[in-house]
Amino acid sequence: MKKQILQAVAAAVLLGATSMAALAQNAAIVNGKPVPKARMDVLAQQLAAAGRPVTPEMQSQLREEIVAREVFMQEAQKQGLDASDDYKNQLELARQAILIRALFENYRKTNPVSDADVKAEYDKFVAANGGKEYKARHILVETEDQAKKIMADLKKGAKFEDIAKKQSKDPGSGANGGDLDWANPASFVPEFSEAMIKLKKGETTPAPVKTQFGYHIIRVDDIRQAQLPKLEEVKPQITQQLQQQRLQKYQEDLRAKAKVE
Repeated sequence: MKKQILQAVAAAVLLGATSMAALAQNAAIVNGKPVPKARMDVLAQQLAAAGRPVTPEMQSQLREEIVAREVFMQEAQKQGLDASDDYKNQLELARQAILIRALFENYRKTNPVSDADVKAEYDKFVAANGGKEYKARHILVETEDQAKKIMADLKKGAKFEDIAKKQSKDPGSGANGGDLDWANPASFVPEFSEAMIKLKKGETTPAPVKTQFGYHIIRVDDIRQAQLPKLEEVKPQITQQLQQQRLQKYQEDLRAKAKVE
């Protein structure tokens, strides 16, 4: 009798140990089916990626969420919904999306953007945008005669800003008295830039400037050296831009190599 009692106690202890091990690996057991803690970890990662990091206090809510999902999933399976074509098609699309995301993430990890890459891109940006910046105004009209009439009015003392508001067909700058704010000459079409950089502070173009948009009267209000951000200020943006460019090239190369019939 004593031996049987000891065996029963040992079995109970073993069963308890097994149950504790199962609980250590699983978040819960729903209707006899284990729900692994890994689901909680994945859900927590998804929330963190969306800007909602999971705090220790939220662990119980997280557990309740995955338990509820397991309950609902079991019921859907019981009703045979997992056998429908719609479910299978959506499951395949979800599987593809997850796998493709993993492919792209792996590419980014194995093809990192180096500091030298960022510096080279920044240097190209500085070369293209360095030099002088101009704070200019313009009045845009459709015909040369209109432009010449405006220039005549300006010589008679008409105010540039007032004419721009009333007659310029550039809605963006016209409403602001023709103000184009500070800009690099490269920001404008060549004809406009060439005429603008010939002007000194306070000067207006001596003749209308023709571009694809119409005829411009240009006035330069101020000139300064280009105010460019420092490398460290734009490093994150440049890094992201280069990553996106490389990933796009990778995608294009894979598509080009694929045999599609």
